[in-house]
Amino acid sequence: MNTEANPEANPEPIVQEPKSFKSAAYWTLGALIGFLVIVALFAPIVISSPKSPDRIEAMNNAKQIGIALFIFQEEYGSYPNDQTAELVRQKHPTEFNLSGTSSNALFRQLFAAKIVDNEAMFYSKSLGGSRPDNDISSGHLLEKGEVAFAYIAGLSTEGNPSRPIAFGPVIPGTSRFDPKPFDGKGIVLRIDNSVSALSINKNGEAMIGGGVSLLDPYNQLWNGKAPDIRYPE
Repeated sequence: MNTEANPEANPEPIVQEPKSFKSAAYWTLGALIGFLVIVALFAPIVISSPKSPDRIEAMNNAKQIGIALFIFQEEYGSYPNDQTAELVRQKHPTEFNLSGTSSNALFRQLFAAKIVDNEAMFYSKSLGGSRPDNDISSGHLLEKGEVAFAYIAGLSTEGNPSRPIAFGPVIPGTSRFDPKPFDGKGIVLRIDNSVSALSINKNGEAMIGGGVSLLDPYNQLWNGKAPDIRYPE
């Protein structure tokens, strides 16, 4: 599309009319595609967005984590896990600590792989947590308290797209959500990169359709095998 204008004849910038029906059609198609891409990226958040600013921030951050995980999967064949840590070290020698069973350690692989360079997306309101200081030097990257999302290891985009990949706030060492930070809601990022706020019952379980607990091994999402949950430090 030609957007050049004569600055003397037209002191205000203008958009010229397409020179032909064909160019107009191209412009319309391009605008439509752009609109659909935006809708695809942000609709899950818009549809589920609550009024709480803290919850909106957590959901937006979870969405950014999902995008970073997808890029990592494209390069290493799966989401970060115990095996990909060595693959990342081989390709990008690093002093970052990628070892350990916490979600912090696995999320550090996203930094070592040079996919992300800001800690902010790993923040979510949680009891005992702190807002990241964005000090990503060796020994300080995603320190204790700077990650609020638990992570499920061993998944990839080839799995059930409805499976959760990251979630919070969680009570460490359990599959129970903490209902206090978001007024009885749990934030869940799924493989398909949708983000939702699920109601937490009195037992601390995040419930999906039909009154089923999200993390119950007998939920059809898991085929009877308990998810490998990695907790924040």
